[in-house]
Amino acid sequence: MSAKLPLVGLPADTYEKSGFLFHSLGDKYVRALTDVSKVASVMIPSLLDEAGIDALLDHFDGVLMTGAVSNVHPPHYGEEATEAHEPYDHARDTTTLKLIKAVIARGIPLLCICRGFQELNVTMGGTLETELQDKPGRLDHRGHGEDPDERYKMAHKISIEKNGVLSRILGKSETTINSVHRQGVKSLAPGLQVEATAPDGIIEAVSVKGARGFNLGMQWHPEYKAASNPDSVKIFTAFGDAVRAHLREREQVFYGNKRSA
Repeated sequence: MSAKLPLVGLPADTYEKSGFLFHSLGDKYVRALTDVSKVASVMIPSLLDEAGIDALLDHFDGVLMTGAVSNVHPPHYGEEATEAHEPYDHARDTTTLKLIKAVIARGIPLLCICRGFQELNVTMGGTLETELQDKPGRLDHRGHGEDPDERYKMAHKISIEKNGVLSRILGKSETTINSVHRQGVKSLAPGLQVEATAPDGIIEAVSVKGARGFNLGMQWHPEYKAASNPDSVKIFTAFGDAVRAHLREREQVFYGNKRSA
């Protein structure tokens, strides 16, 4: 195995303060990668164009699309923006929707969480619906309480599709997850397949059909205190293993080309 730590990129959220735009990244995602996946991580700034994304991906062995307070701007999936869809992060949208396409095209390991899960669906041609708790027959998927442990506590079960990516990782047909979201998948993108669903039918996990590399998208937050949750340990370990395998492949190509030069 290479002595070099593989590198995983995570997209930045943006916010304005005192007239300046700031880029930020949640600690819980970095901690899960460090403590469980055993990889190095770096923040991908927003507002990158395709050229900037391609240049960065030359150095990455994995990408983790994080959750966020903001939502994907509805015009990106053909709907009109309303107050119910807010808040937005247009700078993040500018980067992430192109980033996901590039990552899938290259076969780089991809893990998408919450907003990242929704970005994956939009990128692949799907749509989203907002305020799920107001729809007949839907559960209230929002996290409640100011204390993080209360907000991210286990909320409901999910049914896991047999012989799928998530089933192979967790080794079971159902589990219990936290739930901290107002939006969900409305129409599933043609290039995605369902990996798990909630009792009310909301899609909770997906993967990309025929993807060359590891990929998995989840609506819940496995990164929260990942090291103490057995399911999260399995998910982030599987992602870390895939990232390390990608690094080995990159090194074989590099050194093979160097020897033949």
